Amino acid sequence: MAAGDVVYLSTAASVQFLRPIFVRVIRELPERHTYHGWVWIEGYQLNAAGDAVAHRELFVMRAGVRMQALPATRRRRPVPVG
Repeated sequence: MAAGDVVYLSTAASVQFLRPIFVRVIRELPERHTYHGWVWIEGYQLNAAGDAVAHRELFVMRAGVRMQALPATRRRRPVPVG
């Protein structure tokens, strides 16, 4: 995982993600020693529009992290003024 990657976290990454989330990765935190196959990541949790809504530090199983494109969003039509 590299800075800027968007990942999808579900129960495959950790039981804490019963409700899956999208996260834009800031960085891995290698100074935090973990169990084999697990990693700490720092990132921003994204909402359905792809906007950052929370800064998070997350403990996840690397094999369960899915690289992902941002979820498709509906574009709003501009509202005419006047």
